[in-house]
Amino acid sequence: MSARSGHPSRAECLTVGVDIGGTNIRAAVVADDATIIDTVNAPTPHSVRSLEKAVAGAIHGLMERHDVAAVGLAIAGFLTSDRRTVRFAPHLPWRGIAVGEMMQQVLGVPVVVEHDANAAGWAEYRFGAGMGGENVVTLAIGTGIGAALLMDGEIFRGSHGVAPELGHLQVVPDGRACPCGKRGCLERYCSGTGLIDSAIELLANDPDLASPLARELRGDPECVSGRRVMSAAQDGDVLGEATVGEFARWLGVGLAMVSDMYDPDLIVIGGGVGSAAPLFLDEAREHYAKMITGAGHRPLARIRRAQMGEDAAVIGAADLARAVLPGQPAPR
Repeated sequence: MSARSGHPSRAECLTVGVDIGGTNIRAAVVADDATIIDTVNAPTPHSVRSLEKAVAGAIHGLMERHDVAAVGLAIAGFLTSDRRTVRFAPHLPWRGIAVGEMMQQVLGVPVVVEHDANAAGWAEYRFGAGMGGENVVTLAIGTGIGAALLMDGEIFRGSHGVAPELGHLQVVPDGRACPCGKRGCLERYCSGTGLIDSAIELLANDPDLASPLARELRGDPECVSGRRVMSAAQDGDVLGEATVGEFARWLGVGLAMVSDMYDPDLIVIGGGVGSAAPLFLDEAREHYAKMITGAGHRPLARIRRAQMGEDAAVIGAADLARAVLPGQPAPR
């Protein structure tokens, strides 16, 4: 377990945000202006009891050094609409467990549970690229696509707490197989893994293509990552550039679909792949503007790059936890 410590510049209401991922747990003490004061990192265990002990241990370590008023947990999984129970988390062992209540009993402070994409979207809305928006969609593009939707400043979770799964909109009938069980989902074409698949397909269509990325894919495609494809495009690699062009096209398709459904005034693009936005975002905007229903006769959403980076989920979770405390304005 590792930690980083600092000191708040003034007396503040401190809360803890915890991003519980399949590989790592990251807990942070966060001030009310989104400043991170202290962090603790630990590996993620894969049994229920060990995971609960690891999360509680990380938070207790911070509570020993700071006066913490509440805790927010950001979890990649399906929650009930009241956010009390984790229905299912694909990379965690929790199944139908009231994680918030359990952790609240252990920690002795209020605990709020939120989907990690919603927590990140909330952080962007409150402190980052989403500030000033009324209806804001955040897309976190990494291995897959995480999404959050804020309508009139309220996190939209749907009737059963699982919305919006925008990465699983079907864009290609009978397209690439998706781990969700469907085929042709947006994230199979517009994600880190989608980049690799697109590069392989483009190379299969032009097997004599000569480029460093093409040689790497012919040698061992499993060693090529989405980050490598982006890097190749940045270096002017012909296959890398063509692959990123495909990525931009599919992102434009996705943005048009999202705008047709929700008509946001602001879309925020983040995530690990999103950090390479200068390579694809302008082209994606062009596709989006052409494909949206009523193109040329309706306002387009502003599209911005995310600003909160890897801190988004912990900051958002901490801010949502702060809102349950007496005297604090509740998020809608």
